[in-house]
Amino acid sequence: MDPLIQKQEALRQILRDYSPLLIAYSGGVDSAYLLAEARRTLGREKMLGIIADSASLPRRALSEALALAKDLDAPVEVVLTRELSNPDYAQNPLNRCYFCKAELFQQLERLAAERNFRGLAYGENADDMRQVRPGRQAAAEFSILGPLRDAGLTKQEIRSLSRQMGLPTADAPAQPCLSSRIPHGTAVTTSALAMVEAGEEWVRSLGFSVFRVRHILPAEGEAMAKVQIAPAEMSRITSVHVELEAGLLAVGYSKVEIDPAGYAPS
Repeated sequence: MDPLIQKQEALRQILRDYSPLLIAYSGGVDSAYLLAEARRTLGREKMLGIIADSASLPRRALSEALALAKDLDAPVEVVLTRELSNPDYAQNPLNRCYFCKAELFQQLERLAAERNFRGLAYGENADDMRQVRPGRQAAAEFSILGPLRDAGLTKQEIRSLSRQMGLPTADAPAQPCLSSRIPHGTAVTTSALAMVEAGEEWVRSLGFSVFRVRHILPAEGEAMAKVQIAPAEMSRITSVHVELEAGLLAVGYSKVEIDPAGYAPS
């Protein structure tokens, strides 16, 4: 049997073994594939996707995630998370993601108890194990399953299987939360997140696809925007530079800097 098919079958068996299943769903490549496979394998009655909604989630990402779930006929609910009210998160330490995931997993645990779900899962994949991810500690503390990881599925394989299923996320770039645009040690606030979201919407409106607007707050002075564009799209900067800068200044940034190194996903 093809190794990829073997991994896919292993994933489906894991889903069956732990159903009924709650799935932390963001609409990204991994969680979208996990949701789609759970819907296909378990049916609507034995799975439920949960979207964590807060100021760190772009409205565009939320609407796209909900639209995809609807297309998949997969049940999904939105829960409000309050990580920004936790000083340990808002101070933006290196392990910020731990506090975010712990907040979400606490919500999942509560829902599972209330509705008799057996398993709780999130979209960690096999490649993620090579990286330091603070959220993994929270997952371990709350006994959250990583079905994609445990089936041995890599990011590239998940993209391939997503393509076979016709998922629009198959070739989507990574979409970490808006807080990731704020350097560690700089406080995460709702106003900063709103500026980042508005700034990135503006950059996207100019036709760019893979980029980041970094929210830089000097020790003194107002926030500046550091724009990072994927190298393949950098050639367009010159023609829209004035327009790009004007839009970001209108959002509230005091200065706009284009990173000559561009954006390289980690």
